[in-house]
Amino acid sequence: MIEVRDVAGGATLRVRVSPRASRDELAGERDGALVVRLTAPPVEGQANAALLRFLARRLGVAPSTLSVARGAKGRDKVLLVAGARADDVRASLGR
Repeated sequence: MIEVRDVAGGATLRVRVSPRASRDELAGERDGALVVRLTAPPVEGQANAALLRFLARRLGVAPSTLSVARGAKGRDKVLLVAGARADDVRASLGR
């Protein structure tokens, strides 16, 4: 099950990013993290920016409400969805 938690100011979501994929897509779950494949390369924050834009569309929120709380330079990240509840995030992801 994907780890989504309520925290002060919103909800956190564990994500594992696979950059340089053939297309942007959700690719399931691995070890409690949502796996996201992105076409963007992991160079100069391009993959992080693409991740925030992609997930904002999937969650139906403004990209400015998403931020990388931990793991900005690695594949495993924790995202903060400001002003959201964990149940709403799970429902938006269809999980």
